[in-house]
Amino acid sequence: MKSAYEIALERLEQRGIEKPSSASLSEETRAGVAEIRNKARAELANLEILHRDRMAKHDDPAARLQEEQAYLSERGRIESRRDRDIKRLRER
Repeated sequence: MKSAYEIALERLEQRGIEKPSSASLSEETRAGVAEIRNKARAELANLEILHRDRMAKHDDPAARLQEEQAYLSERGRIESRRDRDIKRLRER
């Protein structure tokens, strides 16, 4: 009987997606990834707090929409940087 993990890997292969590499990360790399994720999580939490504060101050729908777009843009930038930094760290 196959495990759920093995079944999921087979389904990924059927869709043309490579299965995850079996090479494990070093402790140093894991610590670096954790640090990058924690830093990004803190930045996102700070951004969320500031966003909620700014949204509470705006009554104008246009201003709220502009604030929401700025928030989403900044959030995307932080997440992209996090993912890029993790990818670089893993490729070393």
